[in-house]
Amino acid sequence: MAWRYRDIADHVDAIANMRQRARPDRKLSQKPRHPESIRCRFLAECDPAVARPFWSWPRANNREWLMPTSRCTKFTLLSGAAALVAAAAAMPAGAEVVVRGKEGKPLSEIRRAPASIYQDQHTITAQPSPSEVKPEFLGPVVLMKSAHIDLEKGTATLPLRKGKLKTGQPVWFIITDTTDENLSNLHGVNYSPKMAYGLTGAATRHATIEKDGSFTFNAGSVDFKPVWSVVPGAANAPFPPKSFQPGSVGDAAYSPMVYVDNSAKSVILNAPVVSMASEAELNTMCDGNVDHAKVHDKVVAICPRDETVTLKLTLGYTFDKPIQYLSTEANDPLVASLETATYAPALKDLPFALEDASPGESAERIVVVVNGATGKDNPHRQGLVSALSGEGGPLNVLGGIPTINLDYSPMWRLFPLVWKQEAIDKGYRYRITSALQAAEMDDRGLIQSLDGGPFRAVGFVVNCPVVYRIN
Repeated sequence: MAWRYRDIADHVDAIANMRQRARPDRKLSQKPRHPESIRCRFLAECDPAVARPFWSWPRANNREWLMPTSRCTKFTLLSGAAALVAAAAAMPAGAEVVVRGKEGKPLSEIRRAPASIYQDQHTITAQPSPSEVKPEFLGPVVLMKSAHIDLEKGTATLPLRKGKLKTGQPVWFIITDTTDENLSNLHGVNYSPKMAYGLTGAATRHATIEKDGSFTFNAGSVDFKPVWSVVPGAANAPFPPKSFQPGSVGDAAYSPMVYVDNSAKSVILNAPVVSMASEAELNTMCDGNVDHAKVHDKVVAICPRDETVTLKLTLGYTFDKPIQYLSTEANDPLVASLETATYAPALKDLPFALEDASPGESAERIVVVVNGATGKDNPHRQGLVSALSGEGGPLNVLGGIPTINLDYSPMWRLFPLVWKQEAIDKGYRYRITSALQAAEMDDRGLIQSLDGGPFRAVGFVVNCPVVYRIN
């Protein structure tokens, strides 16, 4: 694994921390200072008066451990580096983008987009980028920090969690979001305060934590045996499809939203189920070649012995920024089929008609264009008609996500967008990349809903946790 300078700096702090505990007579610094030893630039002499090394990042408590030495020698640095390598080997890997694709030219702010999104997004922000200083700034951000992302393949590998139903049937699931900020930081997942409003009807099921740390779910089963299919309509009108079948179907009690009954903190997890097969069956799928009669249709590899599962990501947009997200459940069989997701009827109990930041609203908005521009090479290509014509994904438009807005939820209430014929005739139709643009087109009277009525949420809800912000 390649260790970056800031990773090394963090491990130096950890080593210093252990030394401090071993030598309690050593005192913490009373003002922000920099260790005079191995945290300075590698293989170079350094002086305690020099500015903070470029790879050193601020510590959360604005204090750092002191390590007694007056000068950095090459021997000290090499010894420290060796210690760090040894420590790193014993530590789990942190979140990282495993495969980034072709890098840009030196000093260029733009680079070629990776293969998984290149058809629809030819260029992206190069690195280093402003987002490495502040995630709110321009540039890529790993939002789901427990994920290892392959941008070339368009996949994310996540920790695979093991649980069971009260009957003893195994339940294999992932955790993507929680309603507790500290737990989200701890587990490397997204924080979604709005999900706390999801305790409505059957929208959230319950689980308890066992002595071994595993989860026992009170109810909720998913049948992965159905064969996914979507048959488009006529060539000149592929939407709506002639027929469709979700590849996995939850029973009336299944929901990815899970309230943990015996947690000291009141918390709801977004915990989509990816399989209910035996461990032995799933261990035959570690290298791919998965059986989708036993696993979620987005799974490309699953490996209980390694405690990992790899899922396909979906390209979308939020406030003009391309993002990649998972799509795991929907509360309608047609939407679930179009999303290659599990049909989870229990999600029909989620509120969907309030404003995004309203008390009681647990879902955020997602704009799904129906009749956008078509043509595989058209830079404005978008929508369900295009997707059902085999031209690529629908390129949905998500609302608030972490780093951009405060109202993020992995549960998205669907706003179908249909361009009016007048807008098409005048050449106004283009690729929508922001919910604000959709609102603007609505105000201008250029779009409508599926039934010809006002542009609005219509009751469809999808579970789409965000994983990676591309720009």
